[in-house]
Amino acid sequence: MDSNIQDFIDTCNSDNTCNLIANSTTTNLTTSATSSSSAASTSIASSSRYENQKRRDWNTFGQYLKNHRPPLSLSRCSGAHVLEFLRYLDQFGKTKVHTPICPFYGHPNPPAPCPCPLRQAWGSLDALIGRLRAAFEENGGKPEANPFGARAVRLYLREVRDLQSKARGISYEKKKRKRPPPQQQPMPLPHHPLPPPGASATH
Repeated sequence: MDSNIQDFIDTCNSDNTCNLIANSTTTNLTTSATSSSSAASTSIASSSRYENQKRRDWNTFGQYLKNHRPPLSLSRCSGAHVLEFLRYLDQFGKTKVHTPICPFYGHPNPPAPCPCPLRQAWGSLDALIGRLRAAFEENGGKPEANPFGARAVRLYLREVRDLQSKARGISYEKKKRKRPPPQQQPMPLPHHPLPPPGASATH
């Protein structure tokens, strides 16, 4: 297997770990002056890691096009070729996706191993497409001709998300924050004006 593709696979499969590390680092930062400089360093490091990943992904996709039979030029690449690329990557996935006949279908923490296939996680594919979409335009591609933004690609990612969500019993939908029920305003007490100072009491 091409070393560029192997490097990409390793990065793709460690996406979630990288995100967890970045989130953990950001969460532990305080608001002191020292922490501000640490936050800036973390931001720069995250940006640099993203740019490096994007460059590797772009080179990997270019290599995939060269190895394609017949070879493809970027100008002739369509959403259909992007889907071929995503399906090709599935063989290197490390996420267990249960089939409907598996007894662990929909089980978030299976108690035993099963023969279901390994696939690329939806989150990794979604992040990959985002990076490639940006790289395409940064390398002179026109936004309206961007194959990574094709409707077929968006539909495919949605389908993978839904399938994996059901198969693994993990919801990818963001939980909506429950609004507290509106509090009932207390009934206003009747207001009796006080007599002006010095007023005599009625006998």
